[in-house]
Amino acid sequence: MRRTRLSLYYLAGYLIPSGVLLLVLGSGALKTLGSDRDYGPHVTRVLGIMLLVLGVLIVQFIRHRVEALYSTIVVVRVAIVATFLGVYANSGDPVWLLLAVVVGIGVVLTGTSMLLDRRGQ
Repeated sequence: MRRTRLSLYYLAGYLIPSGVLLLVLGSGALKTLGSDRDYGPHVTRVLGIMLLVLGVLIVQFIRHRVEALYSTIVVVRVAIVATFLGVYANSGDPVWLLLAVVVGIGVVLTGTSMLLDRRGQ
C-alpha cells in the first residue's frame, strides 16, 4: 500500500494549511478562494479547526501506516465531494465547486493508488 500511503500526503497537504488559514483569516480565506458570500468568522473558524484536526489525524494514519482505514478515507471523501457539489448547486457560490475539484483530485489519486497497490503493480 505504498502508493496509497503516499497519495495521502496530498490530503494532509491541503487539510493542514487550509485549516490554519481558516483559523487565522476566517472569511478572508474563503474570499481568496473565490467565494462570493460571507459565512462569518465563527463558521469559518470552526471549519478551520475541523480541517486542521482532520489533517493531523491523516498525518498520524500516514505515520503509523493505518492501512485498514485507507478505503474508508476514500469513501468519506466521495461523500464530501457529493456534499460540496450539492451545496454549490443550492448556493451557486463557486468556492464549493473549487473545493469539490480539489477533494475529487485526491479521491482519484488515492483510489487509483489503491487499485494499483492491490494488483501488486
